[in-house]
Amino acid sequence: MTINLRIMLVWLLLVGGGLVLVMQSVIGQLPSTIRQASEEVLVDSANLLAELAALHWDQDFASDAPFVRAVERYGARRFDARIWSRHKTDPDFVLYVTDLTGQVMYHTDRTLIGADFSGWRDVQRTLLGEYGARTTRTDPGDENTSFMYVAAPVQRGGELLGVLSVGQPTASFEPFLALAREQLWQRGSLILLLSLLLGAVLSLWLTRSIRQLVAYVEKLRRGERAAPPALRERELDRLAQATGAMRAEIDGKQYVEDYVHTLTHEMKSPLSAIRAATELLQEADVPEADQRRFLTNVDMESARLQRLIDRLLSLATVEKQQHLSGVETLDFGQLVKQEILAKQTRAQPRNVTLQMVCDKNLSVRGERFLLEQAVSNLLDNAIEFSPDHGDVKIVLDGDAERVWLMVSNAGPPIPDYALARIFERFYSLPRPGSQRKSTGLGLSLVSEVAKLHQGEVSLRNLPEQGVQAVFWLPAQA
Repeated sequence: MTINLRIMLVWLLLVGGGLVLVMQSVIGQLPSTIRQASEEVLVDSANLLAELAALHWDQDFASDAPFVRAVERYGARRFDARIWSRHKTDPDFVLYVTDLTGQVMYHTDRTLIGADFSGWRDVQRTLLGEYGARTTRTDPGDENTSFMYVAAPVQRGGELLGVLSVGQPTASFEPFLALAREQLWQRGSLILLLSLLLGAVLSLWLTRSIRQLVAYVEKLRRGERAAPPALRERELDRLAQATGAMRAEIDGKQYVEDYVHTLTHEMKSPLSAIRAATELLQEADVPEADQRRFLTNVDMESARLQRLIDRLLSLATVEKQQHLSGVETLDFGQLVKQEILAKQTRAQPRNVTLQMVCDKNLSVRGERFLLEQAVSNLLDNAIEFSPDHGDVKIVLDGDAERVWLMVSNAGPPIPDYALARIFERFYSLPRPGSQRKSTGLGLSLVSEVAKLHQGEVSLRNLPEQGVQAVFWLPAQA
């Protein structure tokens, strides 16, 4: 399970679980809250009607008494009251009046006139001078038949005459409860959805640095160059730096081992030649011509060793470099022209002509020294493998995304077996007309420089005759 998913699940449990608990608590409190509000209205209504009943007490609540006729007219009314989602059309109040003994003197249900209500809590407590209220079901098995009653004393001149009680069916609350529940669940679902979206954003934000760190470690594992990411979290940033340092140390040890092995192998041949020449020079009666030849061999092999060491140091510097430093915008055409001028002294002894074609102003972002080294090695390689009196063609072109340098000569094609290894360190082919090889580090250096600049280099055999090297870099907008 990914850390993103774990954070989302924990967030869902915390927010979703908390929201459901709050919703259930609120919904559970809704019935009692609405009943409390309704009870307050019943208290006001009962006391108001009790004052009116006191005015007509002497009329004994006969059928033609004004109080009775007013209540009956209320019962016959038809309303057109649109209360939120409920359309109220009929009256709901139940009203009855009892005397001091609890006997019903008047009831909106005439069949109950004369009944004994002294045992009901609302009547009983009111006669005792206390607050009287009760909730009773007309059908004990059906909670929807409940009525809530509130009583008020009927008084005149401080004398208690009886009790007036007003009742309301609790079923009238249900439409409001249903609407409130629906709205609460709808809004709760919306809040939960928004919380999930927020949780996803939070999860991505929290794991962004972790993903950067994982990507960095993966690049290091694959042997790619990568600079440690700049992470906001101090601990993760320290981990990234420590990982990079550890990889550098591991690579450094392996790097030294590889280089010691390969350098030892490459130095055997020139050292053996130098030793053999010096041993022969130490012999007596060595002809002067042979002495000059042996000394020339010593000089050539020493120069070869020097080139090997110089190239090896340059390549080691580039291979160890994880990212560019001193990056600047360069006129790539001008840089190539300067390197061509510098190579004329190498091309002239063999009458090799360097021809450049460039019709555009092409700029790149990079490190000048490394790009000069790369172009220089490409030109050296093309000149060395070019036949005498041959041409080396340098074409510089580009578009909005890339700038490419193509260096071609008319030399022998690269054998198929060597195409896949041509950029390997210390891999080299004999020069035309000679078995002499180079250090095998030039093209490897070019490849490393291209990678550092987010570019690429390739070699291919031309259809007719010759070899072409293509070195491309990202264009500078």
